[in-house]
Amino acid sequence: MNVEGRGGVGLVASDLASNAARDPLARYADPAVRDLAWLLLSADLLRAQPDAPLAQPCFDAKSAHAVAGWLAQLDRDPAPLHAMLEAANLTRLGRYAEALLGAWLTLGPAPRLVAAGLPLRHAGRTLGECDFLVETADGQKLHWELAVKCYLHAGADEPHEGRLADFVGPNLRDRFDWKFAHLLDHQLRLTQREEFAALRLVGPWLAQMFVKGWLFYRADPHADHAATNAPEVAAAHGRGWWVTHADWADFAARHGADGWSVLPRLAWLAPRHLDARELAERDRPEIATNGQSGDAAASGGGSGVHERLAAGSADEMSIKRATQADGFLNRLAVARPTDSATLFANLLRKHDPVMVAAFVADGVGGYIEHSRGFIVPDDWPERASAFARQ
Repeated sequence: MNVEGRGGVGLVASDLASNAARDPLARYADPAVRDLAWLLLSADLLRAQPDAPLAQPCFDAKSAHAVAGWLAQLDRDPAPLHAMLEAANLTRLGRYAEALLGAWLTLGPAPRLVAAGLPLRHAGRTLGECDFLVETADGQKLHWELAVKCYLHAGADEPHEGRLADFVGPNLRDRFDWKFAHLLDHQLRLTQREEFAALRLVGPWLAQMFVKGWLFYRADPHADHAATNAPEVAAAHGRGWWVTHADWADFAARHGADGWSVLPRLAWLAPRHLDARELAERDRPEIATNGQSGDAAASGGGSGVHERLAAGSADEMSIKRATQADGFLNRLAVARPTDSATLFANLLRKHDPVMVAAFVADGVGGYIEHSRGFIVPDDWPERASAFARQ
């Protein structure tokens, strides 16, 4: 979904609703099914490289039709998917994506799963893991390396040749160029190693990149140029924005959203659709939470349980019961959207970047995500720029 990437004036609510209605994922009500559909159907972050083709889970019209039909059925009865995800005890975004893809390979119209998370070892040391080994109906053997990444563009203000190094992780511990090099030079080469041959998984195996995610660009209403992307970046990648604390109020006022919510870490995949029934159920005091458990340091603050704890309005046992309610579904939950000032005032970790989403009312008591982005501390841009130049 294309979003406002450079801070232009926000659309009016009717335009937001029209754009959201065209979201191809809007047909899926269950958040986990929606995330799986996004993983299979969304645009790649990277272009294919000479020695690193892209994975194509829906490789032709027939397979795409089969996947769409299966997802629709799964959305009507998501219990099998929920059971697999619950058993995985998920807290990390990468593991959640792996569990989703593994569920499709196990339950859906997919290539035959040969192995997942296959470790290669030498002299007692783990060299790496092959994420997924699959075999297609026509006998082709594929090695998929899966990654879901969210990077913020921290390049120079003036136009310049784009670099993958310009894209940095929100907490400034990761860069896109580092991930890309590791993917090409190490992960995609695992099935070529002697240690893999010793496992007697007869090939040849074709290694492919399965890289999804979002890239976020500074929301600057005064910019007269767009950031120049690195040639490795796919043109149709998912886009978002980032804005500093100082610029937040003006940006939110221009955006024209009906409400804002923090996105907990496990809700960083597909654009969210919060239906009225889901929101009403989540508003019950005994389960009110935004799913931030275990991820506050990574995604920053939120609402529900964590605000009540910060305000001293809930004891430790009630927090524990609320956090455990509904297991992984609770960790996917997004709080009811609120106004921009309230959201900002309730951020629990203002020294960390926080991913939030702008929502538009759907007309029947729910909300549809229009765009997403990060609110970052005022000193973050300078630190990020220095990190990008290292």
